[in-house]
Amino acid sequence: REREEEERRRVEFLRKIQELRRMGFPESEMQDWTFANDDLSNERITNAMRNYVDNFDGLRKAGKGLLLYGTVGTGKTFAACEVANALIDKGYPCMLAKLSDIARDIFDGKMSPHDLNKYALLVLDDLMAERKTEYMQEIVFNVIDSRCKAGLPLIVTSNLTAEAIKNPADLAYQRIFSRLFEMTVPIEVTGKDKRQQKLKDDIAEVK
Repeated sequence: REREEEERRRVEFLRKIQELRRMGFPESEMQDWTFANDDLSNERITNAMRNYVDNFDGLRKAGKGLLLYGTVGTGKTFAACEVANALIDKGYPCMLAKLSDIARDIFDGKMSPHDLNKYALLVLDDLMAERKTEYMQEIVFNVIDSRCKAGLPLIVTSNLTAEAIKNPADLAYQRIFSRLFEMTVPIEVTGKDKRQQKLKDDIAEVK
């Protein structure tokens, strides 16, 4: 009976993990963006992501996350997904979303910024790629501010440079990044454009 009960709990946990992964990623391919599939082309970032996962309990209590910034195609979203996938494997609910999608759902009445606080970790992908409207800026601030007030961590990715992050030209984004700096540790993600390399590899394979 004990073995049967243990097996039942194991199957139940695996089912839960599968559901969390389905809910957490808008694109199914991101479910495979894991440490196991990391090509280790940027070990500094991979190790930083592993450290975050290993110390998540303490960082979660402190409400501390990460701000991954750098040029296009260097693997920021992949790194963030590695963290989310590893935490999902441990049973934590995590979600990756673009702010434009969140804004649409809020506008349609499907959610409020507070609804996102049910996730142990929220990943906001491609900050500053959204439209620069007053409404969107307010949504961005409210989502980040809601996590901050709840003491919950988030990971944010952005293609901005260090200078643009430190000195946003827009007053609204000065307020947003001021709040982000309270909550996150900035990490610059450098390296070759992996998307361009993949494109070259794909073309070579087709040829």
